[in-house]
Amino acid sequence: MENKSENISNHKYIVKTTTVVIAAVLFSAFLFYACKKSFLDYTPQGALSANVLANKAGVNTLLIGAYGVLDGQGNGLPITNTLNFGSTSPDNYIYGGSFGGDAHCDIVPLIPSSGYFDDKWKADYEGVARCNDVIKITAKAEDMTSSEKANVLGQAKFLRGHFYFDLKKMFNKIPWIDENTTDYKQSNAADIWPQIEQDFLSAVDSLPETQTDAGRANKWAAMAYLAKTYLYEHKFDKAKTYFDQVIASGKTATGIAYGLFDEYENNFRPEKELENPQAVFPIEMSANVGNGNISSGNQGDIENYPVGTPWGCCGGYTPSIDLVNSFRTDPAMGLPYLDDYNSHAVKNDIGITSNDPFTPDAGTLDPRLDWTVGRRGIPFDDWGIMPGSSWLYNVAFSGPFVDKKDMFWQVTASKYYDQNSWAPGSAINYLVIDFADVLLMAAECEVQLGNLDAAQVYVNRIRARAANPQGWVYKYIDDNNPLGGFSNTPAANYFIKLYPSGQFTTSGKDYALKAIYFERKIELAMQGHRFFDLSRWGIAEQVLNTYGPFELQYVNDANIKPFVANKNEYYPIPQLEIDVSTVAGKPTLIQNPGY
Repeated sequence: MENKSENISNHKYIVKTTTVVIAAVLFSAFLFYACKKSFLDYTPQGALSANVLANKAGVNTLLIGAYGVLDGQGNGLPITNTLNFGSTSPDNYIYGGSFGGDAHCDIVPLIPSSGYFDDKWKADYEGVARCNDVIKITAKAEDMTSSEKANVLGQAKFLRGHFYFDLKKMFNKIPWIDENTTDYKQSNAADIWPQIEQDFLSAVDSLPETQTDAGRANKWAAMAYLAKTYLYEHKFDKAKTYFDQVIASGKTATGIAYGLFDEYENNFRPEKELENPQAVFPIEMSANVGNGNISSGNQGDIENYPVGTPWGCCGGYTPSIDLVNSFRTDPAMGLPYLDDYNSHAVKNDIGITSNDPFTPDAGTLDPRLDWTVGRRGIPFDDWGIMPGSSWLYNVAFSGPFVDKKDMFWQVTASKYYDQNSWAPGSAINYLVIDFADVLLMAAECEVQLGNLDAAQVYVNRIRARAANPQGWVYKYIDDNNPLGGFSNTPAANYFIKLYPSGQFTTSGKDYALKAIYFERKIELAMQGHRFFDLSRWGIAEQVLNTYGPFELQYVNDANIKPFVANKNEYYPIPQLEIDVSTVAGKPTLIQNPGY
């Protein structure tokens, strides 16, 4: 862990050595070399000039600063606003998870004046601004070779593509600001997908296959993100071309061939990160580096822990009952119930206190459930048997389950859990794109192009990993001593099988897509993808307006509202940003339909 931290994990402290000043009225862009003339017409005393930074060391510092925005915290970013927990979390657990039906979280009003959306907008445009600075200053550096410049520019354009992709899937109507922009009050009327494509294409052409640090973008990550961009645009043939290359030949930044961990849980174990074959594009986190105000751990997910000691905060992101029921499998076939999973509900302990007896569900389950969700009566890593309501802040609002993928282990807590700041965080990396995600996106493309057998191969590859008993949750040797190790007895009745040969082709396109969509739901659960998937698939109204009435039978989550088609596919443009974009009494930014 120390090796990967050298350049990426300490970025917050490196960039603090430069003077950060506000520029761009459209967004709060903190630049590293001088104030923009559009904001102030003089250079503040002590500010670093472009000439000072126009060298290899200065450029690398700026680039690390651009990586620093990926975690959405520190250095003046909106995560410091304690009123809007999670507003800039890198995994979008509010926008992608809660509003997608994966989970419950704090109440976030879907209105343009909400501070959550303004925080998100500013954080991503902060990243854009830093990338633009890297691109401009690199051109002036005279002590860098052409290959060094190409690598830096490739990383900067990859990161800029990422920030714009995040904005695009959130808000749709967003203005393009690049290194040549001088008037920051740009319109958001034009579609910027072509510019995002071009950034990733440039990154593919410029980046090497491997990097010196695990957290840096490489050619294969750029290729995967380019394919994902084409997928979102429904350019399935182009997406397939790049997905095929990534699957066949791709490797991590440190040179490990892409693949799936034998054990599902290893994706969420910091000690395994440097050997992770699924790490296509990770956001690097490290614990216990920093001071009392800024953490290097993933503070953005502070609400994703159970309540109380030793986690401190906050129990605000909890898996939905609908999600848990999705992990039920057919006891004869070992396959999911694609249509009526809620009719085969997983037993839960709603209405039963932690002091009352409870026997967990005895039916057949997908083993990924118990690495995704903490549920009553099942070992919770090495912390003990999950006791139910005593680990939850408000069962009436959030239901009976807790998040597990963001949980550090007790045995390594002193190394991978950061309690040095007001908002504790962990060293668990967030994978913006992981290899399982790539396989499932590629499967979508194959179905859309008529290659149903190829799609089934990808889905079954993921299910085969889940079916490997090596990666299941097991009971403790002694329930009273969870640190004493695990037995050879599975913690639940796990039963999962592959789709039978030819089933996608025999059952047809609609069935194949339904199976892929469902596999994404359970494989990537609680990782911030769900809402954006439903929106791009065009089925958000159908799915979420079924989810809402079902879930509200058991919880009173005020975030659950009827989904309005042709409106709620995207979030509102922040009203504050519309207000400050005004020129001659007329805003240059226009609001999304329906808001």
